Amino acid sequence: MKVLVIRFSSIGDIVLTTPVVRVLKTQLNNAEVHFATKDKFAVLLRSNPYVDKLQILDKSLPAFIQQLRAERYEYVIDLHNNLRTRIIKTALWAKAFSFNKLNLEKWLWVNLKINRLPNVHIVDRYLDTLKPLGLKPDALGLDYFIPEKDEVPLDWLPPEFHKGYVAYAMGAQHNTKKLPLKRMIELCDKINKPIVLLGGKEDFETAEAIHAFFEKPAQSEYESGLTELGKRTTIFNACGKFNINQSASLVKQARYVFAHDTGLMHIAAALKKEVFSIWGNTMPEFGMYPYRTRFTVLENKKAACRPCSKIGYTACPKGHFKCMNEIVFDFYLP
Repeated sequence: MKVLVIRFSSIGDIVLTTPVVRVLKTQLNNAEVHFATKDKFAVLLRSNPYVDKLQILDKSLPAFIQQLRAERYEYVIDLHNNLRTRIIKTALWAKAFSFNKLNLEKWLWVNLKINRLPNVHIVDRYLDTLKPLGLKPDALGLDYFIPEKDEVPLDWLPPEFHKGYVAYAMGAQHNTKKLPLKRMIELCDKINKPIVLLGGKEDFETAEAIHAFFEKPAQSEYESGLTELGKRTTIFNACGKFNINQSASLVKQARYVFAHDTGLMHIAAALKKEVFSIWGNTMPEFGMYPYRTRFTVLENKKAACRPCSKIGYTACPKGHFKCMNEIVFDFYLP
């Protein structure tokens, strides 16, 4: 029995679909599970043992549909549910089950501040698409499989990181999901341990500015002792230096993970790390907080303009950016 799961983007959203893939493979008799996505996101699933075949959208939609038709799927699980996936479902003549995106409910909250969203994680809503097949959630959380070639040895990091470090996933697709530089520095100072900064090439310069702030020699024997114990903020800028699987390997080896509302936060949850999730213009109540792992939410609940978008903006629409500028970093790391 062939089943096609569709989710074209992006990193976090695809990681959040992994319980669906696992349940299909382990509970549906003789299931051959295929996953349709874009080429740049295929790396997230290539090592997943529950995915039998990847279908890569790297050509025209009609050509892609012809490629899919040749597989003769019995079921299609649409976890993207947009115009393109509706065209695909219609063309494949298979029985299809689609994820409810709750766009009206999100619009009401963003624009009128009326919250009609269910108190249900998006993963559990993804899993609801399998109910007509008689399949049940398995409560095992998210999956992320790192190929052996991408496991990062600790000796790639400076010696002071070998006894333990904190990973800070400082990137995000939209600026209103990221702390401003000054607040990133405050957060790192509060963490007060060796920190690996993770992000893309676009985050490198910001990470360098953070590194420069803390790049100073120990001024006393006391400070040198703190460094030896890992009780002093030391920065390693990994932004743009590692691929996504290598970044996941660094997350896996971290003692704690701090992350904005972004893909590495969900990878951290898949790896069962303790996560401190930082929220700006979006909110955990959208149902995308860390799934089935220990986590702490850092947010400014007093900003009445939140949420101002279900995705994000280049800059705060109101100009004050209170959602990030006024977050209280209330946490303790032993």
